[in-house]
Amino acid sequence: MQVTPESTPNPATMKFNFSEAIVEGTHDFPTAVEAERSPLASKIFGFPWTSGVFLGPNFISVTKQDWVDWEVLAEPLAGLIREHLDSGSPILVERLEVSESADDEHATDTEIVKKIKRILKNEIRPVVAMDGGDVAFASYQDGVLALQMKGSCAGCPSKSATLKDGIEVRFREVLPEIKEVIAV
Repeated sequence: MQVTPESTPNPATMKFNFSEAIVEGTHDFPTAVEAERSPLASKIFGFPWTSGVFLGPNFISVTKQDWVDWEVLAEPLAGLIREHLDSGSPILVERLEVSESADDEHATDTEIVKKIKRILKNEIRPVVAMDGGDVAFASYQDGVLALQMKGSCAGCPSKSATLKDGIEVRFREVLPEIKEVIAV
């Protein structure tokens, strides 16, 4: 399988693109303990410079600590990921339940929350995924939309620009009742 490193707007995070999809959905592993569900993420957390792993359908985003440079890590890490995928080793050791997600529409959701979730799913999340991240619905109350930033977006220096100049602008165009978008 082809694994291609790509920089992201977050200088601490590198996105590794795969030539084909390897999992359904997204899986966030902010710590080594949480990575135990994924042999691939656990292998990456085996390096002391790893501070986060985010797995998407056809990419993995790896966040490093500041004391090491991507110039040294990117190609060897791409090789390690490729070797893991080519060996047929599992990506996830258990199938995660997909039934209930914060982004799923529920019968109890208000109409505006349903619209927010559709816009997130169809417009916002695909764009954010191109940079190795994800964004999830957290809450909506009194005109304030709270979102959770994941993957490369979580610690990105341009997170507030993405949130305010991109996501908030789009939501306010479509749903004028939204006064503000915040990250939680």
